Amino acid sequence: MNLCQLPRRVSALVEAVDDLRAHDPIARRLRELGFVPGEPVEVVAAAPFGGDPLLVQVGFTRFALRRSEAARVRIREAARA
Repeated sequence: MNLCQLPRRVSALVEAVDDLRAHDPIARRLRELGFVPGEPVEVVAAAPFGGDPLLVQVGFTRFALRRSEAARVRIREAARA
């Protein structure tokens, strides 16, 4: 599953950030911002009608991401207690 497919307010964990090509600057920047394996992530809010941007929380930090950027982040649902 990709981050852009995650329903709002559902906890998940980052598995990986996919590179579209060698030395992909967007994938590198996402990793620098904290989208690293094992980090908790959640979609906090989304633009109406399925538009951009998504408000995403990774760890304790929030970012606005385009859906095309969020699609690069592979996730898995967090284990429920």
